[in-house]
Amino acid sequence: MKVFVIGAHGQIGQKLVHLLQQSDRYTVRAMVRRESQAESFRQAGVEAVVADLEGRVEEIASAANGCDAIVFTAGSGAHTGADKTLLVDLDGAVKSMEAAKSVGIHRYVMVSALQAHRRENWNERIKHYYVAKHYADRILEQSGLTYTILRPGRLLNEPGTGHISIAENLSRGSVPREDVARTILAVLDEKRTFRRGFDLTSGDTPISEAIKNL
Repeated sequence: MKVFVIGAHGQIGQKLVHLLQQSDRYTVRAMVRRESQAESFRQAGVEAVVADLEGRVEEIASAANGCDAIVFTAGSGAHTGADKTLLVDLDGAVKSMEAAKSVGIHRYVMVSALQAHRRENWNERIKHYYVAKHYADRILEQSGLTYTILRPGRLLNEPGTGHISIAENLSRGSVPREDVARTILAVLDEKRTFRRGFDLTSGDTPISEAIKNL
């Protein structure tokens, strides 16, 4: 399976690309916004393409063509305004779904946000971010794609433990970005995660076992 990683230069994206590159089950193509980022991946032996989520659907489709799955782990970033969040986290995500369908990619993994599916639990300070994630997820659910939605808690830069909690509803929690990337890898070809969404935090269960228990 060849995996197209959107947001490959982000912190989760970089970790996921490395895991895919080291895997004997998957190959990877990284999508980034700048040629300098693409060149950095190429120097590390990773196939990389330049495309912009704020650009045309056809551009994203061309970049993804020939892949078997898409992982959307892009984000506008913490220092941008609500307008950029809507353009990237919502409209950019929807464009990538349209692109997937246009080139015959059916498998799609979305990195969302903890409790994005429950409006009553949204953080008021970044409500625009939850709105973007919520509606991107809902459109994905209605897209006909074979999706998995992962909703991680507060993201940490500390080393991963390889242990998680994953369920349709978790109240709150945090999780290392490394463990999010490992979980993405674990669900890619796992049928019990197809067409389902999960909250994800640190926990006591090894990732592979937690996925098998879903």
